[in-house]
Amino acid sequence: MEKPQDYYEILQISPSAEPETIHRVYRLLAQRAHPDNAETGNEVQFRILTEAYRVLSDPETRAEYDVTHASVRQERWRLLSNNASAENDFESEQHIRLMVLELLYTRRRTELDNPSVSLLDVEALTGRAREHLEFTIWYLIQKEYIKRSDNGMMAITADGVDYLEKSLMNATQRRRLNAGQARAEV
Repeated sequence: MEKPQDYYEILQISPSAEPETIHRVYRLLAQRAHPDNAETGNEVQFRILTEAYRVLSDPETRAEYDVTHASVRQERWRLLSNNASAENDFESEQHIRLMVLELLYTRRRTELDNPSVSLLDVEALTGRAREHLEFTIWYLIQKEYIKRSDNGMMAITADGVDYLEKSLMNATQRRRLNAGQARAEV
């Protein structure tokens, strides 16, 4: 089953946004993503923005969408509260940080012209709900391991690359030490 799109997140607006705000934000984002824009055009992103605008700009369609949106958010929060003890685990959080950095690192290496990833993509690729990623993203931005552009897209920084490579090297060395100790005990 495909996860429903969060049109409020796509347009980067609050669920309580006024119609004028929706229209103004859509025009700004659509102008950036329009396929005719040689610098920042993105046909897929433009279609998604247009669909979000179509749904949220019509009062009747928006009301129907809001019912579904509210139930999806409620389900996310239910999952969050059920997994609260696991989310407070330091090792788990460190693992998530490295996973996000690896994802952004891979994107940077494979797509130099378009190294950024949206929060929706990070959510889908890590299998973690947005609420579970908020602290991780905040931390990585504060440490300047990643940066977020005006359109919400995220990319790894040079400091993030260094941190990731150092962390992975340290983890490899620990595994080797543990394996050597295990052989010595036998």
